[in-house]
Order: sequence, then structure tokens, then C-alpha cells
Amino acid sequence: MSSNKKQVYESLKNMTILVTGGTGSFGKEFVKTALNDLDPKKIIIYSRDELKQYQMQKDWPESSSFPMRYFIGDVRDLPRLKMAMIGVDIVIHAAALKQVPTAEYNPFEVVKTNIIGAQNVIDAALESNVKKVIALSTDKAAAPINLYGASKLTSDKLFIAANNYKGWHESEEEVTMEMIFAVMEKNVSHVKQLIEHSIPLIKKDLG
Repeated sequence: MSSNKKQVYESLKNMTILVTGGTGSFGKEFVKTALNDLDPKKIIIYSRDELKQYQMQKDWPESSSFPMRYFIGDVRDLPRLKMAMIGVDIVIHAAALKQVPTAEYNPFEVVKTNIIGAQNVIDAALESNVKKVIALSTDKAAAPINLYGASKLTSDKLFIAANNYKGWHESEEEVTMEMIFAVMEKNVSHVKQLIEHSIPLIKKDLG
């Protein structure tokens, strides 16, 4: 384990951690890693999908064996976020609308979740005196050519600006690694599905 990764792990030990969009692929992998390696005080899953929360609770129920708590909520709902963040030390913001075609056909829905939702996370975290916020991003936020990428770039800017008055700053390497892990997880999952359904990874001759 690298010294930076070890430092991140140590900073998360015995902490109450809230994960927005926690029932997604990143959230499930994070919970697995956190319970195995981080010894958290509590993990709070905050998401709007009741079915996915129900399925997740089958693996990690709220019990003495698993320090889990499940909150139904949307990042668009600021009062609910504030309630969920009471007593929270660290927020990992993974909630987002991510499908590019869906974003193009539902632009303001993407704005409400990816941009206004991000500001709600910031406002709730500030009011609740959260110690640290880690926001996941995407490669599509670099020189964006679609609405999804533009919305995530705006979200990134909001979190960067929040550092000016709170100081949630992470080293560039740590933040970059968080982004890379999220992108890799999504891509690996997508490729796995293509293989399982015998769909060619490349659909046309590139020669």
C-alpha cells in the first residue's frame, strides 16, 4: 500500500461516513472496502432508490456486526441532507445522473441533481460542520463536449470554491485517485456486461 493511500485509510478510521448515491457501483465497492479495511464508526448510505437499499441491506444489515445506517433521500432535498449529516465526520459525494444520452434529453433534471445537488451537499456539510468532503468526478469533466461533462465540471468548481471558506482540501493525487477509481469501476462494470452478453467491444472496423 502506498504512503498516500495508507494516509487516506488512516484518516477514515473510526469516522462516521455518509455516502451520497451510496447504492451505486462505487458505493457498494466502497462499503465492502471500508468494512474490511477502514474500521469506520458508522457508514450512512444516502440514496433515493428504495429497492437498491433493500438489496444492499441483505449484504450489510443494520446490526452490531455492520455499523450501517440507511437514509432514503435525494441530494435535491436540502433539509433531508442536513438531517442525514447530523454527527457525520466525512461525506463522500457520489450521487449523480451519469448517462450521457439521458442527460441530453433531460437537461434540467441533470442540472438539479449534478449542480444544485452538489451545492446542497456543500451547504448541508458546512452547516453540519463536516470535517471533510470528497466529491467524485469523471474524465468527461475535462474539456466537456456534452451536458453531463459540463454539469460535473460545474460541480467540481463548486467544491473547489468551497475550499476557500472551509478548507476541505485534499492533495491533488488523492482527489485524482478518487476520480480514477470511480471512472474505472464504471468502465470495468460496463465492459463486463458487454462480455457477458457477447456484445463486441468494438462495433466497426478501425482499419
